[in-house]
Amino acid sequence: MAGTTLDELMAELGGLDDPKRREVNARHGDDHGVNLSELRAIAKRLKTQHDLALRLWATGDTAAKLLALLICRPKSFERDELDAMLRQAGSVKAQDWLISYAVKKNPHVEDLRSTWLDDPDPVVAAAGWALTAERVVKKPDGLDLSGLLDTIEAEMKDAPERLQWQMNTCLAQIGIAHPDHRARALDIGERLRVLEDYPTSKGCTSPYAPTWITEIVRRDEA
Repeated sequence: MAGTTLDELMAELGGLDDPKRREVNARHGDDHGVNLSELRAIAKRLKTQHDLALRLWATGDTAAKLLALLICRPKSFERDELDAMLRQAGSVKAQDWLISYAVKKNPHVEDLRSTWLDDPDPVVAAAGWALTAERVVKKPDGLDLSGLLDTIEAEMKDAPERLQWQMNTCLAQIGIAHPDHRARALDIGERLRVLEDYPTSKGCTSPYAPTWITEIVRRDEA
């Protein structure tokens, strides 16, 4: 399907947009109404087409951005290109997919992580904390875990929602993956009580850090 044009794809995405789905997605910070399974089917048909991905992203349409991230070549992005894309992403889903499908697979990921962590834009900083939470689990060597806990303790309570969520995720991952820091992570969570009342579906683990840490540690030990 290398011959598919941008206009044809935009028309196809427009035809798949469901107003009811768009309304539901809007409650979660997303401004598109395309079923993600249908989006993945289009990406499977197109395969990797990095130039087309760039043109899809440039449209500014959220569904097109998501499709772009499914057909891009992650290692082909320059550092500043990914930085600009994060600031342009707009919707929650586009931000999450950009991190998962492009940034994490790019050689500039660590540079971006450390830069974004202290960015004054809370959405950009949230991306830095999301990458840090993953590194806490997978590649903790070189991270100042005590320093991260200091920052979380001082700033998480009053942080904007998206940044607060990612800082809380980092807090929980430190408590889960690093027994030497677990007591302090639990103490911070219990004192700050961030997301204590977050609605959690039956069978799912609460994002409240003390509950999250305790439950995952219990499962691992079992």
